[in-house]
Amino acid sequence: MRHLITLVLTLTALGLWAQNPSTMERVEAAKIALITERLELTPEQAEKFWPIYREFSEQQRNLRKEFNNLRTNHNPQTASEEENQKMLEMGMQIKERQLGLERTYSERMQQVITTRQLMSLRKAEDDFKEMLMKRIREQQGQRDQMRQDRIRNNDNMQRKRNN
Repeated sequence: MRHLITLVLTLTALGLWAQNPSTMERVEAAKIALITERLELTPEQAEKFWPIYREFSEQQRNLRKEFNNLRTNHNPQTASEEENQKMLEMGMQIKERQLGLERTYSERMQQVITTRQLMSLRKAEDDFKEMLMKRIREQQGQRDQMRQDRIRNNDNMQRKRNN
C-alpha cells in the first residue's frame, strides 16, 4: 500500500493527473486504502461507509466550488459597500451549510462506524493531504535542482566554447 501511495503522489506531484484521468483515480484509490487501513474498517463497514463518504466528499466539493466562484467573481476593492456586505453574508451562509453538512454526514457515518473511527477519519484525511503536499514540494525541489543543474551545465559549456 505504501508503494501505491508513493507512486500516486509522485505522479500527482508531476502534474500528470491533469493529462491522465486515470491518475486521479489512483490518487483516490490510495486515499481509500489509507483511510480503510487507518480506520481498520471491516468489510461490512467499508461496504456501507464508502458510499456515504463519497456522497459527503462530493457535497463538500460542490460547496467549495460555490464559495470559490463567489470569491473569484468579487473584487472588494471595486465593489460597493452593499455588494461587500452581501458577499460576507453569502460566505457565512455557505460556511453554515458546510457545518450542517458535517453534522448530517457525521451522524450518518456514526450509524456505520464508531466515534473513534470517525475521529480517526479526520486525522487520516489530514495525513493524506500532508503526504500529498510534502511529495509535491519534494518534486518541485527536485525539478528546481535539475533546472539549476542544466543552467550551470549550459554556462560551463558556453565558457568552454568561448575559451
